[in-house]
Amino acid sequence: MGRYEVLETVAIADCALEVEGSDVVDLFATAARALAELMVDPVTIARTLERQVTLEAPSVDLLFFDWLSELIALKDSDGAAFPDVEVEIECGTPWRLRARLVGGPLQGGPAALRSDPKAVTFHLFRVEPWAGGWRARVVIDT
Repeated sequence: MGRYEVLETVAIADCALEVEGSDVVDLFATAARALAELMVDPVTIARTLERQVTLEAPSVDLLFFDWLSELIALKDSDGAAFPDVEVEIECGTPWRLRARLVGGPLQGGPAALRSDPKAVTFHLFRVEPWAGGWRARVVIDT
């Protein structure tokens, strides 16, 4: 399982994350969990909703950007966060993602809210392979 770290000194008004995964699938899944944890304490959210997501993009970095943007859009449209994810990535031109998300509503239940991410930015944005697998840096407008 991948790891993530909130980089408190990188973006003062926003939230900067550095995400690592053992492979590209782990990177995308870890980033989704990190984003959900920015929104809500995952222990306090019901697992009553399921969503399927399919995306494609011409490169892995744009797919990663679109992935996190889609999760924020689901938060806005469904009023929900999805801390449990299963991701499949198909490498190529284009890159493709299929994911199953499980989570629950942010309002009307026991969810302990944290922050309200608005958008993914390209400020300091990167996705790259490295010796231990894959890593990404992303700044989220909150």
